[in-house]
Amino acid sequence: MFRVGAEATIEQLTADPHPLLARLRATEPVSWLPALNGWLVTRHDLALQVMRDAATFTVDDPRFSTAQVVGPSMLSLDADEHARHRAPFSRQFRPREIADRFGDFVRAECDRLVDGFAATGHAELRRALAGPLAVAVVADALGLDGTDAKRVLAWYDAIVSTVADISAGREPDSVGTAAFGELRAHIEGSVARHNPSLLTEAAQTLALPEVVSNAAVLMFGGIETTEGMIANVLLHLLSNPSQLDIVRTDRSRIPDVVEESLRMEPAAAVVDRYATRDVELAGATIARGDLVTVSLTAANRDPAVFDNPDVFDLRRPNLRKQLAFAHGPHFCLGIDLARLETRIAVETVLDRLPGLELTEPAAPAGLVFRKPDGVHVRWATP
Repeated sequence: MFRVGAEATIEQLTADPHPLLARLRATEPVSWLPALNGWLVTRHDLALQVMRDAATFTVDDPRFSTAQVVGPSMLSLDADEHARHRAPFSRQFRPREIADRFGDFVRAECDRLVDGFAATGHAELRRALAGPLAVAVVADALGLDGTDAKRVLAWYDAIVSTVADISAGREPDSVGTAAFGELRAHIEGSVARHNPSLLTEAAQTLALPEVVSNAAVLMFGGIETTEGMIANVLLHLLSNPSQLDIVRTDRSRIPDVVEESLRMEPAAAVVDRYATRDVELAGATIARGDLVTVSLTAANRDPAVFDNPDVFDLRRPNLRKQLAFAHGPHFCLGIDLARLETRIAVETVLDRLPGLELTEPAAPAGLVFRKPDGVHVRWATP
């Protein structure tokens, strides 16, 4: 019945999923993929329906990959428990608080990082700018600023790798668990010392293990998806000279560049849910307990919503309909911080690196998290 889905492979979904996702969206918008051992939802309207209905499509399931590594958190709970875990952090992520708390820090960190390579005339911006910036902001927000950035990055790499293995059906090793144990010990010590941070405030209403699990989730999202988001934006912009010309002339269009890049290639490609009851969706009969994966990547290129969806166009009138930050109760908590970091990173490189251009072709890749292996660039130097 689901012929396109039956032939789908992990390799297709990892390397260049867009042709496959387009076929699925057109013919099997809810399709069973043996490669994922679950359903894949590819249409924009159906993606919204699944993400809005937490009573029918829940994250609260023992198979949820992130929870297997870091324990229950706002990412893997629903209803009242989700609200209890999320509320202490939500207050700190309102747009005004984000701009006031992090604006100057992000600008200074971008300048510091660019200072390190500006004179060379060439760099790889994912590792030289996007990744270190994301690590620095997360470390500052979580009160980990006294920890070596390489150590924070090692924790994150191990946790991400383990989650990816679980999502792909592979047997995970113990590295992620060990990394989480180190992170837990560090956070517990920081909270015990009452170092001012998001986590110290959260510890006033959440138990310490709950604070640690949520901190891991915030670190996970704040580094992985923000690094990918910045790298993808830079790649899209530098790969489209006509769009780059618009931004060089008018910096106020940078937020539109960010939104269009998010639409073209969400850094987090999918979100997982589990059916709480037997349900029919677009003609597919989903059984209670089945995995239902929403492809944000596919939904963001739905031609029923976005004209010429495979074309990068920052002048789209409906950019904000992109679903890169998910939707419903689990809408991304750090959306405004990620946008702030990305906008300032783009402003900084355009202002500081004259004649910036790509030196190597690149493309995002990844099953769950999508970003290019590198963004290699050069620019004019005095």
